[in-house]
Amino acid sequence: MLVNINGTTIFYRTAGTGSPLILLHGNGEDHHIFDKIIEKLEDDFSIYAIDSRNHGQSLKTGDYSYETMSEDIYAFIQALKLEKVNVVGFSDGAIVSLILAMNHGESIEKMALLGINLKPEDFTEESYQFVMDTYKETNDPLFRLMLEQPNIELKDVEKVKTPSLIIAADNDVFKPETFVKLTEALPNAELKIMKNHEHDSYIVDQDILYADLVRFFK
Repeated sequence: MLVNINGTTIFYRTAGTGSPLILLHGNGEDHHIFDKIIEKLEDDFSIYAIDSRNHGQSLKTGDYSYETMSEDIYAFIQALKLEKVNVVGFSDGAIVSLILAMNHGESIEKMALLGINLKPEDFTEESYQFVMDTYKETNDPLFRLMLEQPNIELKDVEKVKTPSLIIAADNDVFKPETFVKLTEALPNAELKIMKNHEHDSYIVDQDILYADLVRFFK
């Protein structure tokens, strides 16, 4: 389905019944990374799996900004009259979710932030070099986005009251202290480390978080 919001056109897939649950994918991906877990989550929630602007079947624009992507989601919530929603965001989607909670906390019931960073410096040295090298080779604005944004200060997230589940891999592309410091800064957060996993191996085309997400959101 398509919806015209915030000066762009956003594609989304719906499934299931129950309280609204928005799913937000990572950089260079689309909503299909969630296909497998949607098969389980749709028994408990009304799913809205969104392609972010400049991704998937959503409109390609010249605006590459997490703030703008966050405003897209806020406009989406308003356009569909969803009121309070639960959100699962992975990587870039987690950044978008956190900014949404910072700017429009009243619109979110709970959020699960998977593989999130607050600044480009949160990348491990090896991962940052990979992003830098790829950008130099491709000039892809999505890689430039990761090199320049986000720029979120820990003191700013201390105001976020939204109950939050932080999930990270023990072999993530971001430094381990990133997740610990964020969990400590958020007033109402818990941290889960996925043992023997990479940045995306526990969520892309996987349903292993189903029980954790249902427990948290229910």
